[in-house]
Amino acid sequence: MYTYSDFDEAFVRARVAQFSGQVERRIDGSLTEDEFRPLRLMNGLYLQLHAYMLRVAIPYGTLNPRQMRQLAHIADTWDKGYGHFTTRQNIQYNWPVLKDVPAILSALADVEMHAIQTSGNCVRNVTADHFAGAAADEIEDPRPVAELLRQWSTDHPEFQFLPRKFKIAITGSPNDRAVTRAHDIGLRMVRNAAGEPGFEVIVGGGLGRTPMIGHTVRGFLPKADLLPYVEAVLSVYNMLGRRDNKYKARIKITVHETGVDEITRLIEERFAEIRPGFGGYDQELLAQIEAAFAPPVFRTAPTDAYDAFYSADPVFRAWADTNLARHRNDEYAIVTISLKAHGETPGDATSAQMRAMADLAERYGHSELRISHEQNVILPHVHKSDLPALHAALAQVGLATANVGLISDIIACPGMDYCALATARSIPVAQDIALRFDELKLEHEVGPLKIKISGCINACGHHHVGHIGILGLDRAGVENYQITLGGDGTETAVVGERAGPGFAYTEIVPAIERLIHAYLEQRTEPAETFLQTYRRVGLAPFKAALYPAEAAQNAA
Repeated sequence: MYTYSDFDEAFVRARVAQFSGQVERRIDGSLTEDEFRPLRLMNGLYLQLHAYMLRVAIPYGTLNPRQMRQLAHIADTWDKGYGHFTTRQNIQYNWPVLKDVPAILSALADVEMHAIQTSGNCVRNVTADHFAGAAADEIEDPRPVAELLRQWSTDHPEFQFLPRKFKIAITGSPNDRAVTRAHDIGLRMVRNAAGEPGFEVIVGGGLGRTPMIGHTVRGFLPKADLLPYVEAVLSVYNMLGRRDNKYKARIKITVHETGVDEITRLIEERFAEIRPGFGGYDQELLAQIEAAFAPPVFRTAPTDAYDAFYSADPVFRAWADTNLARHRNDEYAIVTISLKAHGETPGDATSAQMRAMADLAERYGHSELRISHEQNVILPHVHKSDLPALHAALAQVGLATANVGLISDIIACPGMDYCALATARSIPVAQDIALRFDELKLEHEVGPLKIKISGCINACGHHHVGHIGILGLDRAGVENYQITLGGDGTETAVVGERAGPGFAYTEIVPAIERLIHAYLEQRTEPAETFLQTYRRVGLAPFKAALYPAEAAQNAA
């Protein structure tokens, strides 16, 4: 993985020193909260319902064990012994005291981490496929390009005060695990007719109050042209994006109001202007970065132990069936560690669990960890012979839940338990759904199903692209939960369809249960997933299950 240069080290230390002085002035009253707000947001510090919240960047989701242990140390020393992994592959601390934030940032800098540009109207943390560098279907590891984009965008003088926040996602695989079509810029690696790798460039995706799937502005862009092309997109957006209304300031609105054809023309025109100025320097830098992402030295050993455990141990087999993915090396597997134990807060990990994952990454995973946008942790390179021992070790620390991709593997934003913007709770709904289907012992029978929950219209839980999406709203002081169906965040991305009126907090879990029973009745075979069934039969049978009184009245 990438290691800081002298420049990186000096830059981050300077930002820590600068912000330390700003914190001192806020505490002694020299800065008002209004004056301090833009300064703290530039350094990832939010003011939430109960306390400050610090959002720490994990660029393209990649961590080493030393960094994970430092995150655990920060949780114990300056927070409440846990951290929350987010849908942007970041970690959030929900209880820091303002006077301690400079010490936290200094501790992060000790392990080549920071909180820069995790907030504000700038290019946010660049996210990537969490299986990058390991997936069997991958064309090429996209993380070197993600690192190039990180370096280019950090403190970029032209793009620090964009009309609105800007998010970039990248994948090196045809199977999109990075939700690229729901980002301001999505980059999907593809091959041209000659077999050369390049990128499909998708612009204008986004969720929130106006969900939109992005538009392809270039079907194939050579890798060498990527950085000037991305800069051209940002330059056009910075010029055209609205600053009079923050709800209409995202690039998706700019694309919608300007038109895809005109936006594409402007991007291509700007690209032609700036491309010569890069002079190949970006490619020299990319070559240096790529050297840091060389794959580990894989070992060769028999896999008999894995095969024997898989055949003999049903608990291990259930975990292997859900939590393992195919690795490019047939002797290895990609392991997803679920942070979704039934009844727990999705995405939370205790300091003890963080340390355990760091230890296991060193022992079994070539010292690599990844954070997924689905709020789980990945060990991307584990030899199959080590999987039984790894599973046993995970079980000892409550991290062996066999539910990845199933109904209890729910994405949920912090909601009204923490967030000042939220209008409803998300975490208790996720916990109640997980517990209910664990009680029913149905989730393995149901099979692959993505439920995503947001506690407000800002859609941090990605509910629009959930197979079942749940949006919590305030209706005259009462929590009300709308359901959308058929959303998809993959390469076949689509925004879900609203099913009808919302449900009260006490009604939402029974409503989801009715939906699941309707699916089991409608599917043609166990292998037909919820999404496949929905696409085949449409909304009607699910709507009838959600609103039985209305269905009975219509039938009469």
